[in-house]
Amino acid sequence: MATEGIEGFLVETRNYGATAAFWKSLGFRSVVETDHGSGQWSHPGGGPYVFIVEQHDRELGTHPVLKVADAEAFAPEREPDFVQGFVRTHWGTQQALVRDPDGRIVALEAPLPGGSQHG
Repeated sequence: MATEGIEGFLVETRNYGATAAFWKSLGFRSVVETDHGSGQWSHPGGGPYVFIVEQHDRELGTHPVLKVADAEAFAPEREPDFVQGFVRTHWGTQQALVRDPDGRIVALEAPLPGGSQHG
């Protein structure tokens, strides 16, 4: 089994409020906001979510988040270059990071065993 497509995009920013206002102006709505400068935004018309994360201690990045139905059964045709294997996240999923041939990061997100997952 490979992936089920793009589920979302992670967007790092220096200013969560300004970036959230930008996405809001484009029609996105807040689904979840944390108390530490991050939140998930979705568009009422559908499509991938945008997860905004305020970051101050490194270069900013943006990467797609691909949906994986089952981390244990994940077996793409070509073995990916894992930067980080599947680990439990604080938002209730398992996430792995892989590198594409040009060095860009792609996140893989799967539900926790037992089926719980974030919205």
